[in-house]
Amino acid sequence: MIKRELYMSRIRPFMGNELIKVLTGIRRSGKSVMLELIKQELVTSGVSENQFVSINFENMSNAHLCFANALHEKITRRVKDISGKAYLFFDEIQEVAGWEKCINSFQVEFDCDIYITGSNAKLLSGELATYLAGRYVEFMIYPFSFQEFSKLYQEVFPDADTDSRVMFTRYLTDGGMPYLSNLRYAEQPSRQYLQDLYNSVVLKDIVKRNNIRDVDLLERIIAYITANVGTTFSATAISKYLKSEGRTVAPETILNYIKACEDAFLFYRVRRQDLQGKKILTVNEKYYIADHGIREAVFGGNMKDINLIFENIVFMELLRRGYKVTVGKAGEKAIDFIAEKQGQKLYVQVVYLLASEETIRHEFGAYNAIKDNYPKYVVSYDEFDMSRDGIKHRNLREFLLADDWN
Repeated sequence: MIKRELYMSRIRPFMGNELIKVLTGIRRSGKSVMLELIKQELVTSGVSENQFVSINFENMSNAHLCFANALHEKITRRVKDISGKAYLFFDEIQEVAGWEKCINSFQVEFDCDIYITGSNAKLLSGELATYLAGRYVEFMIYPFSFQEFSKLYQEVFPDADTDSRVMFTRYLTDGGMPYLSNLRYAEQPSRQYLQDLYNSVVLKDIVKRNNIRDVDLLERIIAYITANVGTTFSATAISKYLKSEGRTVAPETILNYIKACEDAFLFYRVRRQDLQGKKILTVNEKYYIADHGIREAVFGGNMKDINLIFENIVFMELLRRGYKVTVGKAGEKAIDFIAEKQGQKLYVQVVYLLASEETIRHEFGAYNAIKDNYPKYVVSYDEFDMSRDGIKHRNLREFLLADDWN
């Protein structure tokens, strides 16, 4: 188990206080492991394990606790036996009917520190906003970055070639789902695991939670988006595609299905920003998949679509590092990513190889209309530094492994 310091450094300032710590993200992205890391750190700071109460609501032995009254009764009994502050850990809390009232009650009744995880974005909408407004902090947990993957890969294979090129080739197809290390990244078991994970996300977190009846339509929409990660398209474009396959579907229905996929953290939507008009465009957005390893296992084609996969990897890395990301439009030219965080901004162009003078002009020339002094990057798989005119060129592996970009 590697210490996911990127997340621990964000969670640590809130440990021990009254704010509820909410960890969200796609199923199996490592949220349960984060709870264990938090417990380890609490024990190191002097907290006794006897002060912990941990419940995973996907465990069938806890099925009777998936109701607010039953859970409240159980925790009330347990907390009475704890001397000092109680530390409550609830994994996959969305399985509990009326959990919001329960958590609210614990805060009022007990001296406690609460940590909850969930695999659906709706966790923090609706009633929760009413019951817990201003009393929680959310931490999004993503699959492994290339940096985390590299560390774990070296732990699994201490005698293997640690050249970053070798490890990146594996990362391109395996992706960043943490459990793959337990399978020693063996090809067939890893593919089977990712296919089963995909089915679990679709059936449990999308179909069941949203009462979707037309599963065939959902799977066609998912397949379309997955094949077109990083390309701009609209619900109308998907509607036309489905019509060509003999399915007539209204764009509104398609948008509802896509929203259900976003809520399950399978896809992330990226809006377009007009840099000259200073406005957000609401048409032809882009979507990226939470883990490119799932794309390879279920649909294949990562190496064939390597340009798109590079983009997907960079986008997820920007999210991981806390940036708000949009796609840029500067006149007739497109900027792959505009990343903003706490007054900082950087621009990123992603390309597989700068293989011709025409490609070089296109990628570096995208910045011609942008006159500000924020860092501008062109990221590719080229080994030689081609920086020019104040625009920084970086090898993709080095870019992903760098601790700081500014």
